[in-house]
Amino acid sequence: MLEIDDRALRVIWTVFLFGLLLAVVYFIRETILLFAVAIFFAYMLSPLVGLVERVMPKRRNLALGLVYVLLIGILVAIGFQVIPTIAEEASSLATRFPSLLATAKMTKIPLPSWLEPIRAQLVSALNREAVNLEASIVPFIQQTGARLLSGLSYILPIILVPILAFFFLKDGELIRVNLIGAVEAGHDRTMVELILEDVHIVLKSYMRALVLLALASFIAWLIFLSLMRYPYELLLAGLAGMLEFIPVFGPAAALVIMLIVCAVSGSGGLLWIIVFWSCYRVFQDYVLNPYLMSAGVELHPLLVLFAVLAGNSIAGVPGMFFSIPAMAILKTIYTRLRVVYGRRKFVRA
Repeated sequence: MLEIDDRALRVIWTVFLFGLLLAVVYFIRETILLFAVAIFFAYMLSPLVGLVERVMPKRRNLALGLVYVLLIGILVAIGFQVIPTIAEEASSLATRFPSLLATAKMTKIPLPSWLEPIRAQLVSALNREAVNLEASIVPFIQQTGARLLSGLSYILPIILVPILAFFFLKDGELIRVNLIGAVEAGHDRTMVELILEDVHIVLKSYMRALVLLALASFIAWLIFLSLMRYPYELLLAGLAGMLEFIPVFGPAAALVIMLIVCAVSGSGGLLWIIVFWSCYRVFQDYVLNPYLMSAGVELHPLLVLFAVLAGNSIAGVPGMFFSIPAMAILKTIYTRLRVVYGRRKFVRA
């Protein structure tokens, strides 16, 4: 009979379990994504909960309830004040964009010198796309109600995220204690405790910085677009704020969208948009961003680009959003493990 080495069996068994784990993760990826969004939402609310809890010590559940009531009130106020304006601007742009694209204003859009020889071909192609877009956008708007009814399944995650975040905020410390308690006492338990603490600091710093950066971007663009009297200023500023949640490519996409909308609508002043975007990116990337993300989220630009591209390949836009914190967490775990095992080798020596 064939004899198989015990070590080879253990290796095969480990590889099998690892492959099984990857398969399970793949099949439940939507559930994992939902829980990940809930964790990030919990980190967004955590500073506010902590602030309320200082006023009412030892009453965390009541503080959570007050924060959620306040959050609902803010969302309702925003829904009645801001969202209708944004929806009106979006609807106006969607219905007018095809006709704007087909007008003679396209021939006046400034292009780089190396694109000037093919301006006529570009305008002709854009006109064809405008005709197709105009033929398809009206039926799309008319069918929006039916599509919303058929997409009610998307409402469930929106409801579940705040509920899951509530439990993460309520029982977060208990979850941490149970995770640490699952490891035997000794160096390993201390290592797990330190890793969890490092991950907590990274996520807290990242989410705080991301929210503040998105808010700063929204306010800056809203002020600039309003002062320069560009059209759809609230819609474009809202897009700029939302796209801050997508690393690297989000701000670039916001610039491209603004240039296209302002060029097609005949607003002019495209150079001022580029100048403002460049100045604001320098301020944000070299002043605001390092100040807000000073707690262990520093990553080399090559790692950031790799993480964003890999995240896009794996899960699209959600993958791009989670790529930076995932890479930062992996870096944190690697650094902590290297320190711990380095100390063990030093003690043994």
